[in-house]
Amino acid sequence: MNLKYTILLPLCVLMFGGVALAGNPDRQGEEGAKQLLLNPWARSAGLHSLNTSSVSGADAMYLNVAGLARINKTQLQLGHTRYLEGTGMNINALGFAQRVGKGGGTFGISLVAVDLGDLELTTENTPEGAGGTFSPSLFNMGLSYAHIFSNRVSVGITAKFVNESITNASARAIALDAGVQYVTGPKDNFKFGISLRNVGSKMQFTGEGLSTSQSGANQTFEYPLTYYQRSAAYELPSQLNIGASYDWLLAAKSRLSMVVNFTSNAFSRDQVGAGLEFALGQNFSLRAAYKTEFDTNSIEQSIDNGLSAGLSASIPFKKGSDSRLSLDYSFRATEVFQGIHNFGIRIDL
Repeated sequence: MNLKYTILLPLCVLMFGGVALAGNPDRQGEEGAKQLLLNPWARSAGLHSLNTSSVSGADAMYLNVAGLARINKTQLQLGHTRYLEGTGMNINALGFAQRVGKGGGTFGISLVAVDLGDLELTTENTPEGAGGTFSPSLFNMGLSYAHIFSNRVSVGITAKFVNESITNASARAIALDAGVQYVTGPKDNFKFGISLRNVGSKMQFTGEGLSTSQSGANQTFEYPLTYYQRSAAYELPSQLNIGASYDWLLAAKSRLSMVVNFTSNAFSRDQVGAGLEFALGQNFSLRAAYKTEFDTNSIEQSIDNGLSAGLSASIPFKKGSDSRLSLDYSFRATEVFQGIHNFGIRIDL
């Protein structure tokens, strides 16, 4: 193995691995912006976001940006998620990746919007409803760059703008993601990946919605005074992912892959999981996974722990071409409501 890879990989493990020990169970519940942990992409969602080591293309901008570089030339991806079926919550996403030059660099952009639907407007004076509705806005935009070295090591970084708002109050933050993937084995069939996600500034709501009007203290005549309240700042949901995968290459260009992953959450319990993916050439694939948490019970565990499954179908634009149109679907079981459904469409050029 090339000396620079021998040096680079341990350094990345030490740099990212130190964060895994930084979590504090006593800080659970102190973070916000949980939409950053909602996976809008069907392929990786079908594996419960456990494919840190093997994720590629636009999916990688959510899980491990290093995989962004592992595309042919251009990829456009659209995603739609029916989150917790029965609640009316939806997630829409757009991802675009473009390889530049011949040096192994790839740029990407991702847009993710969470639709919580129309909520009933209430006030202190009308707690039963004021006769109107409002719709919160949860929006994230990411700009990414990844670089691949001799098809063995890829690294990447993403800068994200995070926004949460209603009509008269909003909170914003800037966050960074970073990741590395390493491929080895006689047929490039062993993969290792590390990603650090959602490290950034605190968020704090400001705006007219935090103001209140009261009468002045002058006893001679009345006049209104406006007071602004300070909301508490909250952290972003930072997490570290460490994953590995192994590919068994079968006849007829088929492949069976196993993925394992450990997730260290800075503000919630750590998670571990494993999954399998079977691919019939480039045209069809099936995947399933299981994820669980450490030191938890059925009341406190995350809502989407358990089983996930998905499939993809892909057809070339013309015979023998690398340009393809693909459809993706995944389902994740949940403790409440009717699960999470992800739909996706990809165009590779």
